[in-house]
Amino acid sequence: MTGHGFRAVASTILNESGFNPDAIERQLAHCENNAIRGAYNRAKYLPQRIEIMNWWSDYITSLENGATVISLFKKSE
Repeated sequence: MTGHGFRAVASTILNESGFNPDAIERQLAHCENNAIRGAYNRAKYLPQRIEIMNWWSDYITSLENGATVISLFKKSE
């Protein structure tokens, strides 16, 4: 696992959980790819980012406390 690998996992989980993609990108400190939109959109998405980080904290705690984890590999019999 690398720093970028962790960021990819976090981005995937957050996007699949329905969070605002713009807020996720801002939380990951990504810049806007569209130069015109980036020049004019200065939104920080702070309320959504707070929600994301609270959700992420609860998610990690649930994993730590024994939440069901979906195995990516089938166990051999």
